Amino acid sequence: MIYKVRARYRAEKAPEFYQKLTDGTIENQRPDGQEILASMERAKITNSDTIEWYETCYCATPLAHERSTVYDFYLTDMNAVEVDDYGTPEGASFWAFLVDVSAPG
Repeated sequence: MIYKVRARYRAEKAPEFYQKLTDGTIENQRPDGQEILASMERAKITNSDTIEWYETCYCATPLAHERSTVYDFYLTDMNAVEVDDYGTPEGASFWAFLVDVSAPG
């Protein structure tokens, strides 16, 4: 199933989140690590601290495993709505924001 997801990101946790996304920690998580990584690469900042993205999930409760292992540590106020197909939210790249706030100095 495909979900349109909206959540608030925790700016103070962004550098740690980026590190886990890029060091293999999340990508190597089974069964959903690669989908989490791809989803965060697609995510857009739609308001000052809100991101939106589309994600595939087969949990009985949408994103249950993803939330318990990753998202609940770095995001809040998550809302997932089932949709028919992927879309592209309007906004700035969340990935670029993560890169920027994680850069040394």
